[in-house]
Formats: sequence, C-alpha cells, structure tokens
Amino acid sequence: MAINAADVKTLRERTGAGMLDCKKALEEANGDLTKAAELLREKGLAAAAKKGDRIATEGIVESYIHGGGRIGVLVEVNCETDFVAKTEQFRTFVKDIAMQIAAANPKFLSREEVSQEELDKEREILRNQALNEGKPEKIVDKMVEGRMNKYYEENCLMEQAFVKDPDKTITTLLNEKIAAIGEKISIRRFARFELGEGLEKKVDNFVEEVMAQAKL
Repeated sequence: MAINAADVKTLRERTGAGMLDCKKALEEANGDLTKAAELLREKGLAAAAKKGDRIATEGIVESYIHGGGRIGVLVEVNCETDFVAKTEQFRTFVKDIAMQIAAANPKFLSREEVSQEELDKEREILRNQALNEGKPEKIVDKMVEGRMNKYYEENCLMEQAFVKDPDKTITTLLNEKIAAIGEKISIRRFARFELGEGLEKKVDNFVEEVMAQAKL
C-alpha cells in the first residue's frame, strides 16, 4: 500500500528512527502507526543488543540544578565517539536523564546494583505486609516477587517510567536512542543531592516541580 509522507514524519518524530526505516515499518504494518512503532522498537532493541559488546568511552557529564539549588544531579553518559557526544540529539538525551534523576529520585542504576542485604530486607517487609493483609501463606511468596518488580520500577533508573513519556521506561528510551544514533550508549553512573537530605522537613512533589520548572 502507498505510505503517506505525513505518517512517515509522525512515526519518525515518535520513535527517532530514520525516515527509510519508518517507511519500511509502515509498509510492513500496512500503515498502522502503532504497530509500526512497535516494529521499530523491536528492531531498535535488536540493534542495541548487537552494539552491547562495543566500547563506549566518550560522552559527557551533565549537571542539572532544580529549585534554585535545592536539588542537584550529576550523570555520566557514554557513547563511542566524540562526534556523537557533541550532537544535539545525544546531549538532549543526557539532559533528559539528568532531569529524570532529579524528578524520580532513583536509588540505583539497575537492579543488578541492589545489594542482597537490601533485597532481603525489602522482601521481609513485603512478606510481613502480605501476611498482615491476611493473605494465605501459600501465595505470599508469589505476591512478594510481584511487589519486588514494583520496587525495581520505583528505585532503579533503568526500569523507571520516563517522566516525559510514562509509556516508556528509561531502558526503552535508551535503546531507541541507540537505534537512532547508531552507536552504543550507556548510562554509567549518577549522583543526586538534595538540600537538607536526611533532615526532617516537609515532603514535596519533586516530579511535578521539576516538570513545571522545565515547562513540560
């Protein structure tokens, strides 16, 4: 079927994929934008996996300061070449990651960083919660594992929902950028500082504040 140029443009803006890839995906999906986006995402994940063994030692360290100095973030994101590190697309991605960290306050980069001690402690808390709710002993362990997935989604950056598009996780966003840019990209490390952290103070909705400050 004939593919509308406007649909190709829309799909490109939605996914970040190349024009030719968008056209081919739309042809394969018979013009269905949603299905075409899913196809590109699948291909993007495959492309990212192929680049997994390549070395990424270039990149940038980005800072983000929120609320007049109330929250500060430093994040290091790597790519393969200095050329890509200087592109607007890469730098925008890194800024988005810094904003994500400021807003969503992840404690870990990925679930692999969570210590066994931390996992055991969290599982014990969740197990006691389930038992206190009167759940049968035989299903408690399954419930705990299900709730652990929620724990990872809230505390691990790579599994968090992207604050600018909650339908995507940070892993999905990263893989889309890898597919669009054509180089291995990796979020290496980050640090988040909050004024008065650890001291008793009122609880603020930092997600809403960060998004409002960015006018999103």
